Amino acid sequence: MKKNALIIFILLAFGILHAQPFDRAKVLEQMELANAYFMKKWPDVGKTIITNKERPSNIWTRGVYYEGLMALYEIWPKEEYYNYAYDWAEFHEWGFRYGSANRNADDYCAAQTYIDLYNLEPDPKKLKNTRATMRMLLNTPQSDDWSWIDAIQMGMPVFAKLGVLENDDRYYEKMYDMYMYTRNQHGDHGLYNPKDGLWWRDADFDPPYTEPNGEDCYWSRGNGWVIAALAKVLSIAPDNLPHSEQYISDLKAMAAALVPIQRKDGFWNVSLHDPKNFGGKELSGTALFTYALAYGINNKILDSEKYLPVVTKAWNAMVTDGLHTSGFLGFLQSTGKEPKDGQPLSYDKVPDFEDYGLGCFLLAGSEIYKINQ
Repeated sequence: MKKNALIIFILLAFGILHAQPFDRAKVLEQMELANAYFMKKWPDVGKTIITNKERPSNIWTRGVYYEGLMALYEIWPKEEYYNYAYDWAEFHEWGFRYGSANRNADDYCAAQTYIDLYNLEPDPKKLKNTRATMRMLLNTPQSDDWSWIDAIQMGMPVFAKLGVLENDDRYYEKMYDMYMYTRNQHGDHGLYNPKDGLWWRDADFDPPYTEPNGEDCYWSRGNGWVIAALAKVLSIAPDNLPHSEQYISDLKAMAAALVPIQRKDGFWNVSLHDPKNFGGKELSGTALFTYALAYGINNKILDSEKYLPVVTKAWNAMVTDGLHTSGFLGFLQSTGKEPKDGQPLSYDKVPDFEDYGLGCFLLAGSEIYKINQ
């Protein structure tokens, strides 16, 4: 008995035996609960989405949901998840809202899931439209398409996935050119502010625009799209990805900027530098930050000792204060581009679209689930 006690003491002393920060079974249960709510509410994958107008179900909001669903499927490959994604892609004939000759990243966001499904079961028809769109972008000189930072998440991973699939560095180079144009040239001097490690949503919000407290306007979900895109691209592409040092550097800078502005309850405010301007819990930005920070921890980009408490606090906040017993997610800001949009938020308020918030939550959960590994 004394010998066993001594072994346990030694293991604890060397950090080999330690409490796991998350209950993986519980994390999976929470992800499945939220996803089941949505699948039950939307059994018809082709049903149009009607808010202020009618839209097809392959727009960016639904594309982001399926990104999250495929992340859930990767860790828990239930046939119903695959079928739900496959049937959606089939309904839309593996295409986009306005066809293939379209430069809007919101509309080809769906290609992220099309490529994932192709990789599981290759069939040329699945990527006919995706390849046509991406080759058009690849072979035209413009690099200024992503004039709003949300587009970075909608578009970058598609380039990365095709770069891997076709073993073609041209996709990585074009992706980098488009990213850096947004970073350094849109607006007056680019949409990224290296001083603060955060991004203005678009040219409407760079200086001299300020929040009521005089600070720059950094929208939570917009910055979430950027840091999530960086994490996702790094997760997709090979270790020798061209320009990876740029993406890692920017992810680290953003991560460092997020730590001191996290709310005490674990969420982030909608307005990152003015907590009194529509302050309060917001789930989508928090989920995207959680996903990216957890990815950084899992891949030794971010220091676990510094960032694990931040991630733990954020995930616990979302599942305690945002996740209903039904699976509905509260405190989700509706679509928009700035703090005032979709306000006020609450535990029970239903946003105009529920899909993208769930996608962000599932992305976060997929990386939280991996932390204990």
